[in-house]
Amino acid sequence: MTDHRPWRGVLVATALPLNDDLCVNYDRYAEHCAWLVENGCDGVVPNGSLGEYQVLTPEERSKVVETAVAAVGGQRVMPGVAAYGSAESRRWAEQARDAGCASVMLLPPNAYRADERSVLAHYAEVAKAGVPIVAYNNPIDTKVDLVPELLAKLHGEGYIHAVKEFSGDVRRAYRIAELAPELDLLIGADDVLLELAIAGAKGWVAGYPNALPAASVELYHAATDGDLATANRLYRQLHPLLRWDSQVEFVQAIKLSMDVIGRHGGKVRPPRMPLLPEQEAAVRAATEKAVAAGLA
Repeated sequence: MTDHRPWRGVLVATALPLNDDLCVNYDRYAEHCAWLVENGCDGVVPNGSLGEYQVLTPEERSKVVETAVAAVGGQRVMPGVAAYGSAESRRWAEQARDAGCASVMLLPPNAYRADERSVLAHYAEVAKAGVPIVAYNNPIDTKVDLVPELLAKLHGEGYIHAVKEFSGDVRRAYRIAELAPELDLLIGADDVLLELAIAGAKGWVAGYPNALPAASVELYHAATDGDLATANRLYRQLHPLLRWDSQVEFVQAIKLSMDVIGRHGGKVRPPRMPLLPEQEAAVRAATEKAVAAGLA
């Protein structure tokens, strides 16, 4: 892990352990962050969509960041700082900075379908917090697409240092590299890991390592090191699970896999609902198959 680019490597978008009454279990969260690092992950991303940040109180959201920093150190923590307003996102970036975090991850404005001027202004405002920003492109959920040309502008202005690319369009990797060669590409969706690793990704903001960290880290390094025989084998074994990261029910699926392997995934907060029986059966079967293959 390189300190000057702490967003490189495998950073896990952490699931948040909840008790049966849906309160946050901070002790379990601290233990989870430490366990991920012990199993080869380079860092954690609290308060991403997998961490259910939208349904946390401000007090919970702050404490989640502080808990992660206490568990693994600020250099390894890159909180999500998304919010409807730029001023609020900037405050979350300042909170992360003051907690000791080395970088933050920021979605574009997502209260409405923002135009390019609004996107540029949003990142400019949050950049005033003085902590390096990794952009997060998720046009499926935000309806705002950080296309390669816009990413190049954001990087050229000095607002962003990397991008978590979740569009699913692996062709963009090559266009981004042409337009902004110093902008680090981070794999944003688990089920295009191999394709983006081959295309030169410098990191992975990952979901499924919450349940299978060691095998996921092995897959990432095999892919980025060019050991395609190992990478292809692991990718095919893990892909029935990795593809859930791009489904609406990704939080429930990953938490269920955590439960199956003996970790605490636990419940989700409303308005998310439990998996349907057929979904639960599919996730459970795929997870048990991975366990049987020695991947857990």
